[in-house]
Amino acid sequence: MNNTTIPPQKPPQETPAPHVKALETKTLFFSLVVSAASAIICMQIISRIGFTPNTSIIGALLAMAAARLPFEAMKKFRSIDRQNLVQTMASAAGFGAANCTLLAVAIFYAYGDLSLVFPMLIGSGIATVIGMHMVYSIYDSELFPAAGSWPPGVATAQALSAGDEGGKKARNLVFGILLGAVGSSKLLAFPALGINGLPMAGIGIAFIANVFAMVALALGLIIRGYFPYLAEVLAPVASWFGFELPKNLGSTYVPQGFMIGAGAVSLVQALVIIFRRKDSAASATEENYTVSAAAMTKTLFLHTLLFAVGALILGLWSGLSAEMELIKLVLWVVWCTFSAIVAPILVGLAAMHSGWFPGFAVSVIFLIAGIFMGFPPNALILLTGYVASTGPCFADMGYDLKTGWIIRGKGTNVAYELDGRRQQMISEMVGGVLAVVVTALLMNMHFKLDMIPPVSKVFATTIQAGLQPSILNHLFIAAIFGALLQWAGGARKALGILFATGLLINNPIYGVGLLIALLIRWPLEKKYKNELELYGGGFVAGDGIYGFINALIRSFL
Repeated sequence: MNNTTIPPQKPPQETPAPHVKALETKTLFFSLVVSAASAIICMQIISRIGFTPNTSIIGALLAMAAARLPFEAMKKFRSIDRQNLVQTMASAAGFGAANCTLLAVAIFYAYGDLSLVFPMLIGSGIATVIGMHMVYSIYDSELFPAAGSWPPGVATAQALSAGDEGGKKARNLVFGILLGAVGSSKLLAFPALGINGLPMAGIGIAFIANVFAMVALALGLIIRGYFPYLAEVLAPVASWFGFELPKNLGSTYVPQGFMIGAGAVSLVQALVIIFRRKDSAASATEENYTVSAAAMTKTLFLHTLLFAVGALILGLWSGLSAEMELIKLVLWVVWCTFSAIVAPILVGLAAMHSGWFPGFAVSVIFLIAGIFMGFPPNALILLTGYVASTGPCFADMGYDLKTGWIIRGKGTNVAYELDGRRQQMISEMVGGVLAVVVTALLMNMHFKLDMIPPVSKVFATTIQAGLQPSILNHLFIAAIFGALLQWAGGARKALGILFATGLLINNPIYGVGLLIALLIRWPLEKKYKNELELYGGGFVAGDGIYGFINALIRSFL
């Protein structure tokens, strides 16, 4: 299914040699080996540490290293496009296994019921693969432009390009990677200030991403992290108005409420982009995208149907019809479908603008609504696992497609770009299927060793706790402010989404690092834009490499 269209306004171009094929024997075999290792390692890391590092940059480095092995069979991997396909599949398998399939099935383990683990695994796999195809189909549309920030994708492209070109660019990138790794390490830790390493990824992303989005994210991070001190200062004012501020913003549902309001307005803004009348101004801008507004509309409609079919299969296979009346089962399928199509859009917008993907936070929103609708526990777990599987790989593939778009010349040859994008989609979806297989083989071992993602425990605890009236108050009040900020910033800046993302993450030093990096960027951007992006990519890559190695070591201790 291909919903991309070649803009008629662009002049005819000479078509280069066909793009490297994802299913070419040697490329596929090497990609599968690297991807299986990526899936196994990422499952280990998320179970022990609670997060998954940037596997794109790791896959890129492995592909570049393989190209330099003194074997005839490895010479093919000196192709930068082939390296891109390897890292695409490795990233998909790692992210898919850890953040989608294992996370989903582990909710049942945390809840204390393994009877529906296998249906959940298949349902999660279905949602993951549909989400991957969805981002491929609407990538480089007005909603998700290829020219958007997608910071981790830029960092991976910088690494691949520097390895291919060598020279000064490679030296500068290597220096940036070293700075990123050293800055993130304990060598620059200041425990007295609560700093266990500098936020080098945040600094690097600030050199690449949209300034307005970065400011909103930074303020959200700072307010969340330092809220106890802020609450103490504002306590007299709050008491004068007759209410008491919480000591810890993370103990409330204010961040989730903020995301609900911002997400609702963002959804309306997205619908306006999709369905607005084609006037002359809109037609003029469409020449910059390879996916037209009409194609984007068809794609979203098609994937809504696919998510509905997946939800129906999951509901019937798991036996929910025996637990719920027909009307409630229909409501469950409808809510599952709506959540599955909206969640990746919200996660994708945050990922595109900032490099963060708040998949957990967005999933909690739809879970809470499911609790409010009165779905039984098994239905809530299946809903949560299904929806939680749509966002992470949507964001991950967005990063990978950004990498490919850069190394293929930023769309200067449309036919070659579309062919390369199609091959990346194949690699990504093979990685997604591989993630399901690896999870199926290893999940029982994880259960026996009590190695499950912490987020799965949070989902299970939320379901067990049920709905509390105070939660609704927090959600409603915060949603108003989230909606106002998102409306004020507009669809392109996504201020509400990014501010809410910051509120959901307890990492204030990251926010401080973002603001400092933006102040450094401001006077230098006009003259040194390319250098800033190169060093920014190096910082993100160095932080990712150090984080991956550190997490891997910690996960086996």
